[in-house]
Amino acid sequence: MTEQKSFKRLVRSRMERTGESYTTARRQLLREKPVLMHDTALLRHVLGGTMSEAMLAGLAGGIGFMYFVFEYKGLDAPTMTIVARHHPDPYIAAALRNSGIEHQVTTTGSVAKASKQLRGGGKLICTVDRTKLPWSGRTGEWGPEPYSVAVESVDGDTVLVRDDDAHPLPLNDFLTAWGKKHEMITITGTAAKPDVAAAVRTTVAHLTGPVLGNNFDVNFGFSGMRKLATEMRDVRGRKGWAQRWSTPGARAFVYQRLHDCIELEYTAPSATRPLYAEFLEEAGLPGAADFHASGRIWSEIAERALEASLAEGQTDLHVALADLVDEARELEEKAVGRL
Repeated sequence: MTEQKSFKRLVRSRMERTGESYTTARRQLLREKPVLMHDTALLRHVLGGTMSEAMLAGLAGGIGFMYFVFEYKGLDAPTMTIVARHHPDPYIAAALRNSGIEHQVTTTGSVAKASKQLRGGGKLICTVDRTKLPWSGRTGEWGPEPYSVAVESVDGDTVLVRDDDAHPLPLNDFLTAWGKKHEMITITGTAAKPDVAAAVRTTVAHLTGPVLGNNFDVNFGFSGMRKLATEMRDVRGRKGWAQRWSTPGARAFVYQRLHDCIELEYTAPSATRPLYAEFLEEAGLPGAADFHASGRIWSEIAERALEASLAEGQTDLHVALADLVDEARELEEKAVGRL
């Protein structure tokens, strides 16, 4: 659960340069952002640009929805998270599988084996703890943050790591960030014919449910959207937003989280819906217009939440936002019915 401090610095820098409001400057930067989503941009780079970011995102499962509220001892208020892209399947591995690209996913607890794998060459993507990367600015306040990076090369005791840019990192520091499991994807083949139909079936199945096959399924897909809207509207119950985040500071926090989960955290802008619409257009499938429209609604939710956060939390905004959540869900249910 991190704040996008570097992005916020860019927003404030643009505000100073242009005189725009925070929300206007943020919106413009999101539109200009060359990387729509870290994982798909990273994979596109590793594959040499042979497929678009939209196609890779769609093959990874595209969109999804997961809504959870977590209560931690020592915190004054619960924290909230939404994952708007396909979940819980590993995104890059799913994209490779449905692309028909041969790859191996390996883990090892042995530092010696992990080091040998790094030096083996080839196209490598590793899962690291982002809070351990010295350039990330992450504090680790909420624990480890799984994050994908590519290994461009290993020269002696230096690893050239591809994040959004290339960074040289001492091997021991990389091994520390890599963690105890040393999870790695080794890409061994080139693209065969992508299985678009399988990817779309998975997206539809996980939006309509069940996803996990247990009691937590109420938090996923369209069911999760309904739960979010219900709890936003609830002004009296213990699980309603009015009671869970009852102080101005707590409301400001949850509105900031809502914005970040829709626009920045493990998602492409507008809850990944426009990127998925581009995938559908590229694949010649129906539903793109509805997902473009739902993306605009999710962006409106995010913008209004951000404005409320900056104003220390509008008391009843969540009630109005619930109607927008329902509106976005209804559009997406209509689109999914046509796939």
